[in-house]
Amino acid sequence: MEYIQRELERKFMSMSSVFKAVMVTGARQVGKSTMLKKLAEKDHRTIVSMDHARERELAQSDPKLFFQIYKPPILIDEVQKAPELFETIKILCDESDQCGLFWLTGSESKKMLKEARDSMAGRVCILKMYSLSQREKLGLCDVDNLELNYDGLLKRQAVFPDNNIVHVYDHIWRGGMPGTIHMNDEQLQAYYESYIDTYLMRDAVDDNGITDIVGFRKALRACASFAGNLLNYSDIAAAASVSVTTAKEWVKVLQTMGIVFLLEPFSNNELKRLVKTPKLYFCDTGLCAYLSMWTSRDTLMNGAASGHYFENYVVGEFLRMYAYSPSKVNLSFYRDTNQKEIDLVIEKEGRLHPLEIKRAASPEKKAIRSFRLLEKSSLEVSTGGIVCMTDSVFPIDEHNMYIPCNIV
Repeated sequence: MEYIQRELERKFMSMSSVFKAVMVTGARQVGKSTMLKKLAEKDHRTIVSMDHARERELAQSDPKLFFQIYKPPILIDEVQKAPELFETIKILCDESDQCGLFWLTGSESKKMLKEARDSMAGRVCILKMYSLSQREKLGLCDVDNLELNYDGLLKRQAVFPDNNIVHVYDHIWRGGMPGTIHMNDEQLQAYYESYIDTYLMRDAVDDNGITDIVGFRKALRACASFAGNLLNYSDIAAAASVSVTTAKEWVKVLQTMGIVFLLEPFSNNELKRLVKTPKLYFCDTGLCAYLSMWTSRDTLMNGAASGHYFENYVVGEFLRMYAYSPSKVNLSFYRDTNQKEIDLVIEKEGRLHPLEIKRAASPEKKAIRSFRLLEKSSLEVSTGGIVCMTDSVFPIDEHNMYIPCNIV
């Protein structure tokens, strides 16, 4: 299968030039190993995988001998299977002035991340990888950073293909797991069933000590049905027939595993009556669609939940873009006790960019009225708009625009 360039490559190489160790984490099968092996081949560095029993047993039993045989600079794949290496990696980092000595990949594990941070504090940069974005599928990794102004959006639009609802929902329904790119519908369904049984349930048991697999699977499906909504632990607990305390623990596990993410509510000292409950989203919409039994792109596109999936998709694209970009931003949503809401608030360089997310091609302009609520905050409200199925960037007023969803 042809290699798909990843947006994280730029940031990874940048961090490798200043840190002695760089670790890429993320959910299973999102392409961590593939990306780093591709980069390691260009860099002519040693590649060792802890999936191989002989190398893993040596790493676990004698880390010093392991590094005498496999000398840095080195890529160690699936390092979470041999956490005994971390202490020796720390020593080797301290003994050398060379950056980029250790490239590491690891599936997200709370225990592994804690050991890495504790053992190599100040020596390791940890980066998170998500499944493929629509930009990566289109081969547009090198496009300029998104600028939320009219001229910047027009320039960006010129690089992208026309907005098309069928293409958008094909991406939503299929998701972004690299292994699914060329699968037909039947193969895709089998892939996700295997993914859940082989990876998610096994990791739930092995890494997180969960014994109630039936209940955990029910909670996972409940999360999928509530994606795009305010997080309600009581509803998840009821669906899985467990306590609210257990439901909270399981949602944290799903966060750690890179399956779901929580979008925190906007917070500002000048605004009092704001909700404090986050919204729940899936990191990969394809997995979410499978769990909710949407068996085809068209049934999802025309179904009652199509708007929630569209919102999850747009928020997920922004999450990926800013996770990989040089810009540091804060993503949140606005909701107050009067049920007034703004789907996405991007806080960047001391300014707020409010965005509504609508599946329609020509949403009503009144959707941006809620943006005025941010004027009471202590930060400047800047340009924003409505991310939707519009054909092209078009002004709503002097500060806001209709923004095609496929260019974010």
